[in-house]
Amino acid sequence: MLMRSLPLKERDFSRQTFTLATLPADSARADQPIKRIDSQSLLDGTRELVIEHQGAEYHLRLTRNDKLILTK
Repeated sequence: MLMRSLPLKERDFSRQTFTLATLPADSARADQPIKRIDSQSLLDGTRELVIEHQGAEYHLRLTRNDKLILTK
């Protein structure tokens, strides 16, 4: 069967099935609810905060349009 590659905007994804990679058993927590935190309480009146993760710093910024951006 010959398949041709279409540009991304022309591809029909409606019939494709996408799956997520399975997580290791110890990190799969289907029985626990997802933790939610309000962005205002997270930022605590500031427009940026630094998140340390595995020795790297990530910056969570609130834009002028009230969008959140996470950068390394």
